[in-house]
Amino acid sequence: MDHTITFKPVGKHIKVRHGTSVLNAARNCGVHIPTRCGGKAGCLMCKIEVSEQHSLALSPIYDVERRKLGSLVNEGIRLSCQSLIQGDVEVNIPEDRLKAAIRKQLEAARNKDFEDELW
Repeated sequence: MDHTITFKPVGKHIKVRHGTSVLNAARNCGVHIPTRCGGKAGCLMCKIEVSEQHSLALSPIYDVERRKLGSLVNEGIRLSCQSLIQGDVEVNIPEDRLKAAIRKQLEAARNKDFEDELW
């Protein structure tokens, strides 16, 4: 049985077989999800966000993932390497922390330049 997974914010989607990990689906779709451990729940880099509405389309959270993520599980965070697709699902790939910090600095600089132009 095939299911569709949609990756936000990039908007790409792909049909995959039941039981495919979100990480492998992303790789097959050309969507980058960072990882260092090769999908063994060791590095915690492959976090994704899943709404409560879509959470049932993924495999249950097992002890290994729950221990690694702690309270983040309550915020809809999952590890893409441990999340197996069991239905049509939409996941959000959070922005990398370093990229987010750089983006915020650039936005602040642009806003300052814009304010300076007004004077």
